[in-house]
Amino acid sequence: MVVKSSGSVPLFSSGTIDRRQLLALGAGALVLSAVGAGEAVAAKAKPIKVAAIYTVPVEQQWVSRIHKALKTAEARGDITYKFSENVANTDYERVMRQYSQEGADLVVGEIFAVERPARAVAKDYPNVAYLMGSSFGPTKPNLSVFDNFIHEPSFLTGMVAGKMTKSNVIGLVGGYAIPEVNRLMQAFMEGAQSVNPQVKFIVTFINSWYDPPKAKEAAFAQIDKGADVLYAERFGVSDAAKERGVKAIGNVIDTSAQYPGTVIASALWHMEPTIDRAIKAVMDGSFTAEDYGPFSFMAHGGASLAPLDPKVVPPEVIEMVLVKEKEIKDGMFRVNVNDGEPKSTL
Repeated sequence: MVVKSSGSVPLFSSGTIDRRQLLALGAGALVLSAVGAGEAVAAKAKPIKVAAIYTVPVEQQWVSRIHKALKTAEARGDITYKFSENVANTDYERVMRQYSQEGADLVVGEIFAVERPARAVAKDYPNVAYLMGSSFGPTKPNLSVFDNFIHEPSFLTGMVAGKMTKSNVIGLVGGYAIPEVNRLMQAFMEGAQSVNPQVKFIVTFINSWYDPPKAKEAAFAQIDKGADVLYAERFGVSDAAKERGVKAIGNVIDTSAQYPGTVIASALWHMEPTIDRAIKAVMDGSFTAEDYGPFSFMAHGGASLAPLDPKVVPPEVIEMVLVKEKEIKDGMFRVNVNDGEPKSTL
């Protein structure tokens, strides 16, 4: 269910109980955690109430992964799920506080631009569990953080780009130069350089999480400077690549079906390991402040490389990439986590 972020209508209605809530109440309201108050959020009856707060539309690639994982949990009957999308940063604290007041067991969101207000809300509601996308650490006792640590498959897509470029110029278009974007770009660039030391990069940030036209124009400018492979961290880049007949590398989701022959590789993010762990912790009363970032690693199934098409990517390149992928999964190769802002080298 979508809940608008404006107005004063309760986000969780205390006067209405659906069938699953009645069943949950019949099984018992909640079981106290074995650990003391302030150490873990008390156990909750199934299904738990989950609310999510998104600053962009749920169609946006990053947020769509969280939304998908929560919808999957909802379909299993583990949670009831409401969300607000397109919430302005200036309104984020109000929406977060209202969900907390109205009975959410778990609040999920992304607080990159509202770190201090969000952590203040969490402090005011110690019995609510919070799982927030953040570049910073957890806050005791009840605010956990996550991020899309898909740097490992990003390195692999960089290898594809490094082998596929003919001009030795690769463009990268990102949203903001923050750690969660920087580390993916840095890994991609390292992957490309590992197989092609001659490659140069053009890096552009559009300073927006969702502005496809702006991203598209930035990509056009990079193509005009010689880029024949583009790293599409934002929507709009693949459209430019398709129009100009160059290749694109996908990020977070696989859009190769929408851009056949254009998107040649994608690093995918899977939020299910993170979301499922948090839900279980709330249910059994073990939820505490921790960093869920590692659950986006390939070893936990939180990230993967989309299948490479031998009709688009040469078989020898695919073989090389798959060997490196196995080394990563086997713990024999570690991709650097570099949160520094990437710079153009052209």
